[in-house]
Amino acid sequence: MTEKLLFTGKTHNTGGRDGGTRSSDGLLDIRLKQPHPAAENLFGAAWSACYIGAIELAASQRHVKLPAGPEVDAEIDLNVDDGSYFLRARLNVSLKGIDPEVARELLDAAHGICPYSKAIHGNIDVETNLI
Repeated sequence: MTEKLLFTGKTHNTGGRDGGTRSSDGLLDIRLKQPHPAAENLFGAAWSACYIGAIELAASQRHVKLPAGPEVDAEIDLNVDDGSYFLRARLNVSLKGIDPEVARELLDAAHGICPYSKAIHGNIDVETNLI
């Protein structure tokens, strides 16, 4: 199988009181007065957006019609233990109108599709809750 590059996200970040981040295409332009909680919020937003696409792809592959768009509330915890920082996450997912067993199958499959889920697999504790 031949690898194919689909997209490269490019951002420029600056620190300090007037810090921020801007994407090269200008679609993202945010002031970040402090690194935290901005970093956790941005990670949660990016991951949950990707995860929604993965749920939709998993549904399509299984010929499951989603009556409503998936919704994800991402909670990213920044923790410290003995001077070592680490993340913990919860993805609270709503799939309205889908049988809970089918929904759970889609959520589990989405983790195998979503590049963010793959990147953190085995690196941070993740709970995926069907709400």
